[in-house]
Amino acid sequence: MARHLLAIDQGTTSTRAILFAADGTPVMEARRDLRQIYPAEGWVEHDGEDIWQAVLDTVREVLARAGLAARDIAAIGITNQRETTLVWERRTGRLLHHAIVWQDRRTAETCARLRADGAETLVAARTGLVVDPYFSGTKLAWVLQHVPEARLLAAQGELAFGTVDSFLLWRLTGGAVHATDATNAARTLLFDIHRGVWDEDLLALLDVPASLLPEVRPSAGDFGATLPDLFGAAIPVRGIAGDQQAAGVGQACLAPGAIKATYGTGCFVLVNTGDKAIASRHRLLSTVALDLGGRRTYALEGSIFVAGAAVQWLRDGLHLFKGAAETEALARAARPQAQVHMVPAFTGLGAPHWDPEARGAILGLTRDTGIAEIVRATLESVAFQTRDLMEAIGNDLAAEGRPRPASLRVDGGMVVNDWAMQFLADMLGIPVERPKVTETTALGAAFLAGLGCGLFAEPAEISAAWRLERRFEPRMSADERAARWQGWQAAVSRVLSHGGPAPAPR
Repeated sequence: MARHLLAIDQGTTSTRAILFAADGTPVMEARRDLRQIYPAEGWVEHDGEDIWQAVLDTVREVLARAGLAARDIAAIGITNQRETTLVWERRTGRLLHHAIVWQDRRTAETCARLRADGAETLVAARTGLVVDPYFSGTKLAWVLQHVPEARLLAAQGELAFGTVDSFLLWRLTGGAVHATDATNAARTLLFDIHRGVWDEDLLALLDVPASLLPEVRPSAGDFGATLPDLFGAAIPVRGIAGDQQAAGVGQACLAPGAIKATYGTGCFVLVNTGDKAIASRHRLLSTVALDLGGRRTYALEGSIFVAGAAVQWLRDGLHLFKGAAETEALARAARPQAQVHMVPAFTGLGAPHWDPEARGAILGLTRDTGIAEIVRATLESVAFQTRDLMEAIGNDLAAEGRPRPASLRVDGGMVVNDWAMQFLADMLGIPVERPKVTETTALGAAFLAGLGCGLFAEPAEISAAWRLERRFEPRMSADERAARWQGWQAAVSRVLSHGGPAPAPR
């Protein structure tokens, strides 16, 4: 019997295929970096054909290096950068436009117009989201409006829309399956998370024909199989989830109150709220955490648009160091008394501010500010932004009579930095827990595939597989924590486009 699981982890900056043993132990990984395309200020695109080729290359490489054949793989799980939008012709599979990435802000004016027209109340009630360019719906509407013939082809039923998971599934199955899962559908501005269906009123609001949309299926189950000629034999696809929800599975955040933060290009904090979708009072999102067998569980989510991307900018844009691994030593070498703040609002600010027009800044520079101080401020900005989210999450949970988080599980590329994780614990005032397997997004996709193909009988088996590597206890005094927090809030106020705290959603 095949006992290996294969995760396709298609992210914002790279595409990876990771092979796991049935117990969740990583066996082999292959990776390809993804070219970033910036056609205009605030616009971010990917070439969908680059994504597809990278998936083929990494899956083939990881099988070859592991000495395995397609028949040795029990199932594939797909996890993906959410919200990123693709549109293609059903007959030929030809993409109409580059993928419009979740970071893209080209629909900011459209979103402002929708808010002015009072659409935010409807959107929040049905989707749990805010009206922001972040989500897929206005990106899809932009393609239909601006790409020649797109509107006509859509009216004729000849186009398909999908987030990255749906596009890859279409290609992997040779066009046999046009589907997504509830965690990805929940990020489109078009999906009613309470009824679990595409919403007619939201489709009308954005003028999107229902014929474009994929079928929404549970996160673990039958998504078809790959074409035999792609990898030597057909491999079942049995799990799909958006990257942040997949990380929640990999972190075993399957019970109400369980909370994790994933640090990649951005940072995303999700707390499981069980079978109730909580309406945030603090500009967080309410979203689908998972759908298993038609039983949906929900989460509160806070989204930071720039986390690891800020470190990447220091490396590739400013050339301050050669590798991200150098940042820990640089942060330790920074002058303790320096009061430099980096606010990485490169593409606006996410939760709880939701200000697409905010722009980044480095504040508090003096003549003796050096590379070490700027690096430390950048790492600190990730912790400060996480506290922004944790404060909002704690307040929302308290309003529901639920306890505030007592600890935080972390994962993603940045968490290998011990200095950054210690500062995070210091700034939050609660322990930060790092698992043995930090690439939990791919692990979650593999676990879902395992559930879908029957390798795991129930989610409890996933929880039992989670292992702690290190627990960071807070060491900072309450007075110092408060002073540093006040300095961060002052820095953020300097970059907000409206010059003050974000208004509450209508």
